[in-house]
Amino acid sequence: MSGRTLSRIPRSWILLACIGLLALNLRGPFVAVAPVVGPMQAELAFSPVVLGLLTSIPVLCFSLASPLASLAARRFGAEFAVTLTILGVLAGVVVRSAGGPALVVAGTVVIGLAITVGNIAVPLIIRRDFPPRRQGTAMGIYTAALNIGSFLTSVAMAPLAGWAGWRAALASVALLAVAAIVAWTLAVGPRTAFLAAAAVEEPGEAGLPAVAGTGWITFGLTAGFGGQAFSYYGVTAWLPSYLHDELGMNAAEAGAASSIFQILAIVGGLGVPFAAKYMSTTAVAVTLGVLWTAVPAGLLLAPQLWWLWSTCGGIAQGGGITIIFIAIIRLARSQASAGRMSATVQGLGYCLAAVAPPLVGLVHDVSESWTPALLVILASVLTFFVSTTLSVRRVPRGR
Repeated sequence: MSGRTLSRIPRSWILLACIGLLALNLRGPFVAVAPVVGPMQAELAFSPVVLGLLTSIPVLCFSLASPLASLAARRFGAEFAVTLTILGVLAGVVVRSAGGPALVVAGTVVIGLAITVGNIAVPLIIRRDFPPRRQGTAMGIYTAALNIGSFLTSVAMAPLAGWAGWRAALASVALLAVAAIVAWTLAVGPRTAFLAAAAVEEPGEAGLPAVAGTGWITFGLTAGFGGQAFSYYGVTAWLPSYLHDELGMNAAEAGAASSIFQILAIVGGLGVPFAAKYMSTTAVAVTLGVLWTAVPAGLLLAPQLWWLWSTCGGIAQGGGITIIFIAIIRLARSQASAGRMSATVQGLGYCLAAVAPPLVGLVHDVSESWTPALLVILASVLTFFVSTTLSVRRVPRGR
């Protein structure tokens, strides 16, 4: 596409397309490991603990590195932070695919750190560059694309590994990063993309609290995000095993069934901004909380309707992260406060997410039953339900 053609397209549409393409790179690279753990273990002799770390390291980075990512976005500018994200993902994918055990782990760490920067930078760009009436739509497209990237990567990895080997399959993720860096450079220009520029302080920004209100809103959104993230990673990790144990599904059937939980997140991500135009944010949060609660409660009471509970949960998990990010960008008083608030919410929330798979698995192993494990997930879902509903009451309705 020529520069003249690009100039005829509104900048917001170009930016929106770039955000969607970028989001495809923010979950897929670490989700890609799960379908190829078998051949990786056979070649590299990884222990089960190390294999588990390959999927948990990025989540730990999301938690531990969020404050530094917020600082980077402020110090170098959001555009350069996005460039760092894409180049970091590209470098990490190449390193992870190229060598032995040490390089696989090192590449995974690089991927996790790079994605952490993107987690902070993208909502800041949406807040700054989109009018309030379109911020919800932009955030919905962003979160929907996160799940599309996860789904496409999960579906493609096993066939690619069977055809070309696990290294080539993991390396193929780099194609999305190459496409993203090309699009980003064309959209913002080489100078803006590759030269750091400190974020401009907004008038009257100094000394303002993070949110237009009291600190309890940040606390509430953090608790809500933590409950959402814990529930998502707990269900993602153990739903296939539950379906195998309780309903006798084989591995392929359980994997296909649990993919409903992933792909329906697109409906939630895109549906929440639309619903928020006609409903209060409190009503949207209550609806999402009810849908989320249906997952553990439904699996406890009527496991044969797993497809219904997976559908409810998929919509809820896609919509849950969307409404929390919408609340952050609309309630924060400035770009700097939005960055700090986002770092707090994601840093502490992803800390809970990182412990979800091992904790749910431990409860199941100790009790030798799925009931206590589902009760743990129910408690985290209720935390999301109550905390998010109370925290978003002051978010203005989209127009």
